[in-house]
Amino acid sequence: MSASEIERTLVRLAYEIVEKNGGVDGLGLVGIRRRGVPIAERLGKIITRIENAAKVPVGTLDITFYRDDLSTLGPKPVVQEKEIGFEIEDKNIVLVDDVLYTGRTTRAALDALFSHGRPRRVQLCVLIDRGHREIPVEATFVGRNVQTTANEVIEVKLTEIDEAEKVLLMER
Repeated sequence: MSASEIERTLVRLAYEIVEKNGGVDGLGLVGIRRRGVPIAERLGKIITRIENAAKVPVGTLDITFYRDDLSTLGPKPVVQEKEIGFEIEDKNIVLVDDVLYTGRTTRAALDALFSHGRPRRVQLCVLIDRGHREIPVEATFVGRNVQTTANEVIEVKLTEIDEAEKVLLMER
C-alpha cells in the first residue's frame, strides 16, 4: 500500500467506526503500542474532522507484560508506565493495531485494557488482517485483508515511527 492508499483506507475506517457506533458519544480509541498508536491518533483526527465534533479521546496501551510469549521477546522488555489517558469505564472502545495475525496481541491487549476498567463494548480495528489465527479473534473494522503464507511478513511503515509511509509484503 502506498501513502495515499493508507490515507484513503483510514478515512473509510473512520466512517465505518462512526457509523457502527452511532456517532462519537462515548467513543474512545486505544492504540496498541507500537504502530497502533499513530494509527489511532490519525483515526481520531479524521473522526473529529468528519463529525465536526469535540476531540475523540485517543489513548495508548502497552501490552508487554500481558503477552503469553514474554520469554521469547528478549531478556528485558522495556515497558512504558503510561496509562491509557482517559476513563474507559462504560465507553465504546476501539482497540487499534496495524496487523492482525495470530490474535495473541489482541488477547494481551484485552487483558491490559480490562485492567483499566470495564468498557461498555470493545471493537478491534486493524489496518491489515493477514489471517493465520491461533486464537479466535476477529476484527470489527479491517482496512485490508491480505492472504499470506507462513514464510511471509507484513511490514507497516508509518511516518511517525519509521519516517516512511507504506505497507510491504516481504519474504521472511
